[in-house]
Amino acid sequence: MPENIALVVAAGRGSRMPGDTPKQYRDLYGRQVLRRTLEAFHAHPAIGNVRAVIHPDDAEPFADAARGLGLGSPIIGGATRQISVRNGLAALADADAPAPANILIHDGARPFVSAALIDRVISALADADGAVPVLPVIDTVKRTDGKRIVETVDRTGLCRVQTPQGFRFLQLLAAHERAASDGDRTYTDDASIAEAAGLDVMTVQGEDANIKITHDEDMARAQAWLLSTRETRVGSGFDVHAFGPGDHVRLGGVDIPHDRALAGHSDADVALHALTDAILGALGDGDIGTHFPPSDLRWQGKDSMHFLSHAMELLRARHGTLVHADLTIICEAPRVGPHRDAIRMRIAEGLAVEPRRISVKATTTEGLGFTGRAEGIAAQASATITIGAGQ
Repeated sequence: MPENIALVVAAGRGSRMPGDTPKQYRDLYGRQVLRRTLEAFHAHPAIGNVRAVIHPDDAEPFADAARGLGLGSPIIGGATRQISVRNGLAALADADAPAPANILIHDGARPFVSAALIDRVISALADADGAVPVLPVIDTVKRTDGKRIVETVDRTGLCRVQTPQGFRFLQLLAAHERAASDGDRTYTDDASIAEAAGLDVMTVQGEDANIKITHDEDMARAQAWLLSTRETRVGSGFDVHAFGPGDHVRLGGVDIPHDRALAGHSDADVALHALTDAILGALGDGDIGTHFPPSDLRWQGKDSMHFLSHAMELLRARHGTLVHADLTIICEAPRVGPHRDAIRMRIAEGLAVEPRRISVKATTTEGLGFTGRAEGIAAQASATITIGAGQ
């Protein structure tokens, strides 16, 4: 099993926010809150696996939020966060593979966890049993009776605690099992459970942007933060492949019967090549030939969905979002129209986005040019993305 596993806790109902949709599944500029959280850990090179703990009623929305990330099956949580985390730890301990060295516990409703923060938590585990990110308390702190001030609390040494909270896996599992036998006490986070077990827990610097979405005001703050730190880019791609011997053409990951095939170093999927270049262009990161040189035999006959997925991984690694992709396939034959929906769904699946973000069109050149002479197929694509400013 990987050395570091992230356990994302997302079993809550979000009762402090109005509406029927739990906060972790609410849309935050094109992606669910939980999707953003899962992607942050999935993209981190030191995290070998990501598992989520969910409410038993949330199998369908979770599947949508985790689409295309290749995560393990979700773990069913309990009535409290403490029980949910314990269920997650127990499921990992019961797995066929050896237990991980470290576990990072993170709130599903903290979508802006940064790679640098994850790095700090993991690094601290080299010298301690646990590590938690904290922020200093800078405001004066008062204790009240609900209506009136009772006293002013000395804020020296006080801090606000965030997640991810990292621990040595076996030590945290034992601490949770001990806490479960103590029915008289409720623990609000895993660091409290670790402290009660006598573990050495150190602190690392937290981040103001690492907010937990709990109320409507938090969602508004998250939206404002995204708007202030993001820019919109558009990239374009174009590709063409000539016909050669064969009995089908592959367009957009879909095999279409035809009396010839497209010739190329990979599977010659002209549609996916154009779309890959569109995303890479929006990122300003070269073209498909830069990442997958045709001189490299590894890519001979390769499924072009691999190239498209790579471009999408680059986008996610930079905390980007695919807003929309528009693909036009240009040929006299075969007829693309009957296969358009299948192509659209296949691309959406490969990119792990909603089908509504993908447009697929087909046209001819009215008998003009090489496509008009049925010598090959061309495709052009555009991709609109949002990405953090300066990335």
